[in-house]
Amino acid sequence: MQSFKSQYALGFRQIEDALVEIGPSRTILLEGHMGIGKSSMLLSLSKRLPNHIPCYFDCTTKDLGDIMIPNVQMIDGEGQFIRYLTNEELGAHNDKPIILMLDEIGKCNRAVQSALRRVMLERKIGTRELHKESLVLATTNLGAENVGDLMEAHKRNAITTIQVRKPTWEEWIVDFGVPNKLHPSVLGFVREFPQVFQSFEEVKDPAENPYIFHPREEREAFCTPRSLHAASDILMKQDALDSDTIFSLLIGTIGARAAADLNTFVQLADQLPSLEDIKTNPNGAKVPPEAPAVCMTVFKVLGAMSRDLIDPWMTYLERLNTEAQAMFAQGASSKDYPEHHLVMTNKKFTQWCIENNYLRTADQN
Repeated sequence: MQSFKSQYALGFRQIEDALVEIGPSRTILLEGHMGIGKSSMLLSLSKRLPNHIPCYFDCTTKDLGDIMIPNVQMIDGEGQFIRYLTNEELGAHNDKPIILMLDEIGKCNRAVQSALRRVMLERKIGTRELHKESLVLATTNLGAENVGDLMEAHKRNAITTIQVRKPTWEEWIVDFGVPNKLHPSVLGFVREFPQVFQSFEEVKDPAENPYIFHPREEREAFCTPRSLHAASDILMKQDALDSDTIFSLLIGTIGARAAADLNTFVQLADQLPSLEDIKTNPNGAKVPPEAPAVCMTVFKVLGAMSRDLIDPWMTYLERLNTEAQAMFAQGASSKDYPEHHLVMTNKKFTQWCIENNYLRTADQN
C-alpha cells in the first residue's frame, strides 16, 4: 500500500520548477527510488539555468576532512589564526551562482551530514557564503528500500523533503528515451511492458512483478530507468558482439525475465524497414505486420531524424495506423527532442497537424 507521502510524490518537471523557485532560499532533499534519475537533475537544472555553475558533491565518498582543511595565516607578522579552506567540489570559491547537488546524503558519514548542515540551512561553508542566487539540493533513496539511507530528525528539519515518483513509461519514452536516442527495442519493450516502472510499494507479493526491485526479495538485476538505459547501450553494440554475449549482458543488467522479453523485441528488428528504403521509396517500403514492430519503427526514425528523412517519412507515416502517427507527433513535439525544430517547421508535418486536429502541437514550438 502506498503511504500518504508517496501519494503526493512529484514528477521531475514539477520538482525542477520547485527547485528553481525555492532552491535559492531552502534546500530540497529529493527522496526516491533507486535508478530513476535523481542525480541527473543537476544536468537538467544547469540547462535551464545556464548562468549557474553546476557543482556535484558525492557525499558517500567523503569524510569530515574532505569538507574543509585548516590553513594557518599570519597577522602582520605577529599572531597566527586558522582559516579553513573548503573543498573545491562544494563550489563556495565561485563568485557566480552555483547549483550544488549533495548526492546520496542519506548514506554518508554522519559527521559529513553535520558539516553540510550549515550550507543546507544557511548557505554558508565556514566563513564563505554562497552567491545569493545559488541553489542547493540533495538526494537520497527511499528508506523502505533498505539501502542505508538515514538522516537525524534535526537535520531533516533544516530542509524540505520531496518524494520523487517514478516516471511513467510514457514520460520516460518521450522525455528521456527519444531525446537521448535509446535503442528502439528498449523503447518498444517499455511500451509493451509498462510494469517495469511500477513502484514496489504497489506490489505486495514480489512474484507479481518479476521485473522491478523489491525489498522483500533479493534480485541481482532488475529494471530501473538507469538499467534500461544501460540495456540500450548494450544493444547498440549488436554488430560487434555475438547474440549470446548480448543476452548474457542483458541478464546481468535488467534480470533474466526482462532480458528474455526484451530479446523478443530485438528479434522483431527484421520486420523494420531500413531508413534508406523509407528515404527512397516511402510509398513502397515495407510496413511491419506486428504492432510492436510498428512502434519500434517510429522510435527508430525519431532517433535518426534528418533533413533528408523528414519529407519521405511523413509520406510513409500516412501508411501507419493513427496510434503510430500520434506516437510520432508526441515524441517530436517534446521540447527536449533534438530535432524538435526540424520537424515542427516541416510543411508536411504542419499539414498533418491540421488534418489531424493536432494544431496544439504545432503551436507549442
